[in-house]
Parts: sequence; structure tokens; C-alpha cells
Amino acid sequence: MGETALITGASAGIGEEFARQLAARGYDLILVARRKDRLEQLAEELPTKATVIECDLGSEADKLPGKVKRRKLDVDLLVNNAGFGTRGRFTDIAGKRDAEMVRVNCEAVVILTHAFVPGMIERGKGGVITVASTAGKQPLPYETTYAASKAFAISFMEALSMELRETPVKTLVVNPGPVKTEWQDVAGYDENTRIVPGMINAEKCVRHSLRAWDRGKRSVIPGNLMPWVMRATVAPKPVKLRVSERIYRPQS
Repeated sequence: MGETALITGASAGIGEEFARQLAARGYDLILVARRKDRLEQLAEELPTKATVIECDLGSEADKLPGKVKRRKLDVDLLVNNAGFGTRGRFTDIAGKRDAEMVRVNCEAVVILTHAFVPGMIERGKGGVITVASTAGKQPLPYETTYAASKAFAISFMEALSMELRETPVKTLVVNPGPVKTEWQDVAGYDENTRIVPGMINAEKCVRHSLRAWDRGKRSVIPGNLMPWVMRATVAPKPVKLRVSERIYRPQS
């Protein structure tokens, strides 16, 4: 029997690309997102079996494992991709929106990983890929809560990788720099927003991620330039904070 991958946030961007590249590898898929119409259209285009589950991870992540179980599906690879960002002065961002982001970017990752990893261990195979961000590698003024949520994802996945070393379950945390997707529009970017160099597309992001997965890596920064950018930013935290504040400060 083939393996099945569950991908959250599969309706666009990196999640959609994970679906396409994993299907090309022969995985059956469970496609999860809020936009059912997009998921159904994607499912029709894929060469393997794709089950569509409409779910808002900001409010019903705890219901998703039950929906999967009722369809009598096992999850061999969990791709925690769903997530979004907010941008601007912390005091100008609605508290409810930031809290929703934490539920999607952090809480849903914990809920789904708890739900599916034990079954992987029991069956003797499986893995978890979580899409975090280079934003999680340092505090980012004006993307304050977003960067903190991705720092959580990085810490969670790297610690989990150590706990699972003696099991057949693999883990990978993906830390992209800027990737051209709908993320920028949702976060409130416009033509005046400064973006750090090294932007790549979703296809390259996922291709580099799956290459790292094949090699048994614990973490990866996709792209050719961004890994070097991150290595070059060795500086005391106060200096990095001042630099990032200038880079990310909204244009007046």
C-alpha cells in the first residue's frame, strides 16, 4: 500500500506545491484548508488519490483528527504548513487576529503532531514536516507575534527530533526566507514594503525542502542565497534588533 500525506494550508502557495510534489512521488494526499473549492480543484489535477477536508485550523484544529479517522485514513507524513502573518506596529494590530495566528501557527501544529505521531510510531514509519521561517530565528519588530510564533515552531520541531531519534519517525523543520505566495497580501505587504533579499518561488522552496528530507536533515533553509544571508548575520542581539527594526519599519 502507498503512503498518505496530510498537508495543511494546501489550497495555495507552499502547501499546494507540497501536494503537487508529493503526489509526483506517489503519495496519496489529505488536503486540508478553509477554501474547499480550491482544494477540490487541486485534487482533480493530482495523479494520486486526494481526500479533501475543509477545516479552519484557527478554530477547529482539534476536530481534524476525528475527521481523518472517520474516513479510515492513516497519516504517514504530516506536513504542518498552514500559517499566516501579521505586519505593523503591535499596538495597531487587532489582538484577536494575533491570537488567531498563534492558534494556527503554534497550537494547531502541537494538536496535529500529538494526534498523528503515535500512530506512525506504532506502524513503524512516518514523518513530520513543519514549515516555520527564518523569521523565527531572531525577534522581528513589526512582525513581532509572527516571528515569535515561528520561533516556537523551530524550537518545538528541533526538540521533537531529539525525542524521536530512536523511533522510525523523521522530522524536518523548513525555514524559508521570503517566498512569493499569497502570504505577503494577507500580512499586509504592499509595493512600498521592504523585503529582505533572496525571494524564491514555492516550487523551489518545496523542492529544496524535500531534498533535505531525503537526506535526513533536521532543518533546512531553502534557496541559494538565504542560507548565506543567515550565516552572515552573526552579530550581538542588540545590533540585530536595531537593524531589523530599520528594515521592517513600516513606510510612512
